[in-house]
Amino acid sequence: MLPESHDAELPQGSDPYAAFRFAAYRSYFAGGFVSVVGRQMLAVAVGWEIYQCTRSATALGLVGLMGALPVILLSLPAGHFADRLPRKAIILLSQSVLVCTSLALAWLALGHSVALPLGWAQRALAATAAWCGEKDGVQFGAEVPLIYGLLLINGVARAFGWAARTPFLTGLVPRPALANAVTWGSSNFEIGSMAGPALGGLLLAQFGFPVVYALDAACQLAFIGFLIPTRSRQEPHAPTGEHPLRDLLAGLRFVWRTKVILATLTLDLFAVLLGGSIALLPIFAEQILHVGPAGLGWLRAAPSIGAVTMALAIAHLPPMRRAGVAMLWAVVAFGAATIVFGLSRHFWLSLAALAVTGAADNVSVVVRHTLVQLLTPDAMRGRVAAVNNIFIGSSNELGALESGLTAARFGPVPSVVLGGVGTILAVLAVVRFWPEVRRIGPLARAGAATG
Repeated sequence: MLPESHDAELPQGSDPYAAFRFAAYRSYFAGGFVSVVGRQMLAVAVGWEIYQCTRSATALGLVGLMGALPVILLSLPAGHFADRLPRKAIILLSQSVLVCTSLALAWLALGHSVALPLGWAQRALAATAAWCGEKDGVQFGAEVPLIYGLLLINGVARAFGWAARTPFLTGLVPRPALANAVTWGSSNFEIGSMAGPALGGLLLAQFGFPVVYALDAACQLAFIGFLIPTRSRQEPHAPTGEHPLRDLLAGLRFVWRTKVILATLTLDLFAVLLGGSIALLPIFAEQILHVGPAGLGWLRAAPSIGAVTMALAIAHLPPMRRAGVAMLWAVVAFGAATIVFGLSRHFWLSLAALAVTGAADNVSVVVRHTLVQLLTPDAMRGRVAAVNNIFIGSSNELGALESGLTAARFGPVPSVVLGGVGTILAVLAVVRFWPEVRRIGPLARAGAATG
């Protein structure tokens, strides 16, 4: 049986399951998996519902904007609170909000109306679609602004929750097992992102939107149940005595001074911002590949299938000796596979290309996330995690917005292909401006360098 204590002695040599030797991590891992499954089911349902209501690429892009705005505007104060208040309480509160927003989406999907004056919002959305080049007069029903509003609230909860989650996770395992915990945490997300969309697509085709939204609410509630008995060794630190604004911006200053972290965050930001194609999958599923909601679920699951495969390989293979070079080539592969997906007209080729994007992205995630954790002092982990969330969390959502707006003007295929080309160019730019990225060696050595 695996040891239950944080103080359990780690075995010598490479242990692919080191993090699972700690009960707190196992509980958090299980709850996180259930939460991700629910989130991914909801993402499939929201994208499909918005597209069925509007037939608009702009409308799909605005889904990303609703998620990006809270991350950009609130991540810094969220990180400040994560370093000053009980992190577990922040996560529990954010999860409770997610439960409520999912239940509200289910209520709307059942056909219930809310007596709010939303005509102005509908007109503004239609004008935005027309400005983006959709000339067919896109119509936005009264339920669409309400869905966007709930997604905005959802984004606020995510901004605060994720700022607290990263430092909370760091306290669940000792330092020697942290890289292993990050690798399995990434694979946990990807396994959930593989199962969630496939399950969501099937349930959506069989039972409709309300059931999927209600199941997401149940998944977020289950995560609360797993989290309640979990204890983290890292506690928030007392105020430093700095001016509140200076204290708030400490994470930004730390990232700016630590060029390796800045470079890896920038690379991930532009790769996802330019190369993201997930937001357009409802269009590809219906108009290009003709596979319907069930096929949409598999398309959304494909990147995670590749990521899980890569995570298993990383966990069992010897540590990367040249992590920086591996990350750069992985992002190039991400861009190339995105181009293949954009040009593909065959469902199985599209699935394979998306799987490659997931595998490549997983390499980048493991390198970046491990470096951030090992190079950041515990007293600043919440604020640095918030900066990381601005770069990474907003890049996914802003990438969805960029994809939707460019698809509205140029079409979905040029949008995806040009994004893949832009991702490869971003790698060349990072190598030009931050050559130290190529010199990143074994990740464990980066941690040792910081003591």
